Amino acid sequence: MKIIDLRVRCVAIPLKAQLRHNTGVHPGYFLRTILELITDEGIVGLGEVGGGDQRAALTKLKPRIVGLDPFHLETIKMKVLRSIYYMSNARLYAAIEMACLDIQGKVLGRPMSDLLGGRLREEIPFIGYLFWRYDREDGKHDERAEDLADYCVQLHEELGVNAMKLKAGVMDPMEEARVLELCRKQLGNDFGLRIDPNGVWSVQTAVKVGKRLEDLGIEYFEDPSWGLEGNAAVRKQVRIPIATNMYPNKFDDLGPAIRLGAVDIILTDIHYWEGPKGVKDLCAVCNTFNLGIAMHSGAEFGIELAAMLHTASTIPTMNYAGDAHYHYLTDDIIQEGLFQYKDGKLKVPDGPGLGVNLDEEKMEKYERLYEEKGDYYARFHADAYKPDWFPIVGGI
Repeated sequence: MKIIDLRVRCVAIPLKAQLRHNTGVHPGYFLRTILELITDEGIVGLGEVGGGDQRAALTKLKPRIVGLDPFHLETIKMKVLRSIYYMSNARLYAAIEMACLDIQGKVLGRPMSDLLGGRLREEIPFIGYLFWRYDREDGKHDERAEDLADYCVQLHEELGVNAMKLKAGVMDPMEEARVLELCRKQLGNDFGLRIDPNGVWSVQTAVKVGKRLEDLGIEYFEDPSWGLEGNAAVRKQVRIPIATNMYPNKFDDLGPAIRLGAVDIILTDIHYWEGPKGVKDLCAVCNTFNLGIAMHSGAEFGIELAAMLHTASTIPTMNYAGDAHYHYLTDDIIQEGLFQYKDGKLKVPDGPGLGVNLDEEKMEKYERLYEEKGDYYARFHADAYKPDWFPIVGGI
């Protein structure tokens, strides 16, 4: 079997609100680049990647993989990921590996999880991911801690989720700490709490927030300050596990992070860690050094979410509910429709490969929306309500 073609399309799906974060705003839609790898036997593998419009970047890689066997992932990795010293192609390679594993599963008639060692669980628990929102469904904005705490209760009741994470670094740090305090009061001691300012706080601010939250028994404090040194400094002063999807988020920085004592829990991500198989490599290192394992969300649609579910189902030590932006989406591009939460969990697909299929009518619809809206990454997640605003790292 040989790869004979690569097709790429950009799609945008509306959200239930604009989502604020410490570098701007997701402006009412998420966008993804969808990859199709076509083989000479007519089998098509699906992949997905975020980070803006990646069509040109993936198309440049096409000559490197056409003619290769989709089962020969080590060769593909060498030609895509390891061959250009001044470029970081991990994100792009991961989409290609995803598609190759989809092809392999379809050829073998087995789900992707079987190619990664076999699933240990049929359902994966997820959190209620909290963002400060503009333009909620009621037309209002989130302005105080009570708004997010009420939304957390709503997600608990509607989706069955039993943990949350606040995307912080937007409002006053003490007001953001108060969100977790209210959630603990309203949802009880068994409800999981997390906070993630994405490294924007100074060490001093992060320590101040952390000490305030220590008695809540939160699951982890994610990327409290900037860089490996920042996380390590906070970890020495706060009695809360430190988690990361930023430092490290690649194998080059994993050794230094361990030597510095910068982290307790690493969030897996198919794109940062070189595909589903790379995530398994990461987990082996985490197990060696007794680091915890959780799962990062990158605003994925159904193709990548399926890959995440398959991968997570094979990891024995993934003891935390996974991150997901998914409950903010109004639709999906797969024939199966939106994944449905049941008791806070999503079911691992059963079909061969990823177990999901593209809905061409939805693809055409959301391609048109992308062409209308454009690539918001080119505008650095601009805040329409605060057009002159920009992030100041360590300045809060």
